[in-house]
Amino acid sequence: MVSTSLSDRLRLSRFKKRGYLWVTLGFFAVSISAQWVFSWFSYVEEQKDHNQPIEFSGYFNVTFRDTMENWQSEFLQLVWQVAGLSLLWYVGSPQSKEGNDRVEEKIDFIIKRLDPENAKQFLKEWDKKYPKE
Repeated sequence: MVSTSLSDRLRLSRFKKRGYLWVTLGFFAVSISAQWVFSWFSYVEEQKDHNQPIEFSGYFNVTFRDTMENWQSEFLQLVWQVAGLSLLWYVGSPQSKEGNDRVEEKIDFIIKRLDPENAKQFLKEWDKKYPKE
């Protein structure tokens, strides 16, 4: 039986905590590398078809432009939709609070309907235990 040290377990848990990040970065690295490699082949073929010299600067400019166009139209839009909305929800925008207040009202209504005699006391205890922000 192999025992692991505390530092090994902490290192592993740090990796596990950010597992989604590492997998996403891996997908990103593979996909961007594949895009640039296949863009090279496409650039070389296009230059040959037009009897033009194959230059790295031309390849870089065309591929970088294409990459930025894709990122601007797809990646940045998605990042804003996911990260931006998550940020707004985290900081407590009026839209996110509205949903929480509505859910809380519904739960209070259900508690009052299920146990009308003890509902008031029960809700007071919850308010003490979980004060509203």
